[in-house]
Amino acid sequence: MITPNSTKRRQQPIKRWLKPLINILAGFAAVCLGAQAFAVGEPEKEDLKFGFIKLTDMAPLAIAFEKGYFEDEGLFVELEAQANWKVLLDRVITGELDGAHMLAGQPLAATIGFGTKAHIITPFSMDLNGNGITVSNAVWEQMKPHIAKRADGKPVHPIKADALKPVVEAYKKEGKPFNLGMVFPVSTHNYELRYWLAAGGIHPGFYAPHKGDTSGQLQADALLSVTPPPQMPSTMEAGTIYGYCVGEPWNQQAVFKGIGVPVITDYEIWKNNPEKVFGITKEFAEKYPNTTVRLTKALIRAAKWLDANDNANRPEAVEILSKPYYVGADAEVIANSMTGTFEYEKGDKRSVPDFNVFFRYHATYPYYSDAIWYLTQMRRWGQIAEHKDDDWYFETAKKVYRPDIYASAAKALIEDGEASADEFPDFTSESGFKGPQPEFIDGITYDGRKPTEYLQTLNIGLKAEDTL
Repeated sequence: MITPNSTKRRQQPIKRWLKPLINILAGFAAVCLGAQAFAVGEPEKEDLKFGFIKLTDMAPLAIAFEKGYFEDEGLFVELEAQANWKVLLDRVITGELDGAHMLAGQPLAATIGFGTKAHIITPFSMDLNGNGITVSNAVWEQMKPHIAKRADGKPVHPIKADALKPVVEAYKKEGKPFNLGMVFPVSTHNYELRYWLAAGGIHPGFYAPHKGDTSGQLQADALLSVTPPPQMPSTMEAGTIYGYCVGEPWNQQAVFKGIGVPVITDYEIWKNNPEKVFGITKEFAEKYPNTTVRLTKALIRAAKWLDANDNANRPEAVEILSKPYYVGADAEVIANSMTGTFEYEKGDKRSVPDFNVFFRYHATYPYYSDAIWYLTQMRRWGQIAEHKDDDWYFETAKKVYRPDIYASAAKALIEDGEASADEFPDFTSESGFKGPQPEFIDGITYDGRKPTEYLQTLNIGLKAEDTL
């Protein structure tokens, strides 16, 4: 069977033979023209294997592969789908994978020792937004009386968890657990689902790892548990869970199968929230610094291609992602969100041009403030058992998120003529912080420079000196 990997592999001997000559000629041209090129040395490791989970936000990896951006950097890459997020992380730690499409919380959790302990870093944020919360048809019918309607009879969005609270309370009165799925304890999906529930007065439960309880269900009104993304629709259809938070295409799959209704997107929970990252070990980055910068260059180019000309390349991206060795869902299902629309209740398709963002709004830049938000949620729900001061949050973010590597890649792309300076943040600033972000569903403003103060403003969850 011919895979994209074997097709690319056949090109390697030619590329490798030409590469030294190309480098000599490029260097000679730079000298002749007096160019002050940003120097990125030859890759120390050329053959690489990267892992991913079958979600549309792995797109930068697929595009960097398919468009030859990795090869332009002298990198010969294999892409391999992984069974689940734990397997993916473990294989990066052991070196079976050189890097991977990761949940934003994974490098942070590993570095602080929640779960598997390892120092993982990220030089590249893969996207903004891209998730949704879906409920079963039965739960949707129970929610509808509590949801305001437009003049045309369709629901007013965003739909807050206030509409779900009476449903959860009814289940509790009957002695029935209200079960919801999310993809991993340190996933964006877990924290977004918890944020949405808590904003509506529904307690999603605490973790207590210091007491040996990692269920995340202590004191919970709704019981959250892990379900792999591709299994979400079938698990809900079987009645094991009543809803879930997941990335695409698994919310739209529920609509196409007629088994559930996406009630809210993460864009509506936190506008332009950071989603996945590309993770590597600290050891890899230190051992192969040129390789690290070059793979980051390729991923930035891919992200830029995905958002170019108002998403003009998205139909082509959809066809690529629909292939069985990438996402493997029907192109029609993937296109429902990747091309700027999102379907809620069947037939209620709305324009959401920023549902998937890969490059706009500095989406690829690894901001410290993004890392700190995840750390605050780990503390809020007990994954970090003890109070931490602001300096701890800052220091931890800087251990994991690496805007310095990103800046090296971006500057090299500018020198290569593949990007312009105005497409990137101001690299003269070392802060790595976004300004205060007010656009959360509960109206609370998040400022990454004040994590402890931020935690005090949240209505449900651990604060300051609280312990379980």
